[in-house]
Amino acid sequence: MSLMETAVRRATGEDVDALSSVMADALMAQPMGVWLVPDVADRAVVLRRWARLVLLQGLERGRVDTTDDRATVAVWHARLEPPPPAAAWVYDLHRLLGPHAARFALLHACVDGLRPHRPHHQLAHVAARPGYEDAVRALLAAHHQTLDLAGLPSCAEYSGDQPGDGLLARVGYQPRSPVLLAPGGPALWRMWRPQPCDEQPCGSAGGGLPRRVRLDRTATPFLGRVIPAAPSRSP
Repeated sequence: MSLMETAVRRATGEDVDALSSVMADALMAQPMGVWLVPDVADRAVVLRRWARLVLLQGLERGRVDTTDDRATVAVWHARLEPPPPAAAWVYDLHRLLGPHAARFALLHACVDGLRPHRPHHQLAHVAARPGYEDAVRALLAAHHQTLDLAGLPSCAEYSGDQPGDGLLARVGYQPRSPVLLAPGGPALWRMWRPQPCDEQPCGSAGGGLPRRVRLDRTATPFLGRVIPAAPSRSP
């Protein structure tokens, strides 16, 4: 499927079940999914519950895009001013996920801590069925075009060891500050897509990236604070 042939549309409540499966299945195949839910017997159910929550929050407070075949999904939030407190998220996570909620709460606290302060849009989640990379590129390109017209940058998170080789890097996102999710979790990188007028190389000695830091289990909205990365040239 080419970029020109991909029909992008806004998702609705009728799409939630199908798109929850897309998100959960994609996460099941990643180290992040294994870390979030170590118990393989519970993993699929818990990830689908979490994906459903993310989509419902996106429909209510942000924007959820998909394609006509529901094989791709992108959840966007406009961050033009400080977001609402994370307390509601933590309550919902514990209500829906029970004993599995702690690592999801840690992940959300981490993402909040990495978020830049300048106005931008946050690509909160993006997922696709296997073999649909062109379709998900089209999905992102549709919103990127809107952002470019408005002169707004965007950010996302990448989980893994090679942030420069993934889909986000191929559509213009640059890796910035990473954290390590403890205990034993993967690296989580902030990815930044600059607005056209301020795009510049992200390079210096060491690749322009600060040292990695470890985010401990105590870094939740109630129990502690997110450990910030070392100062960098990121926005």
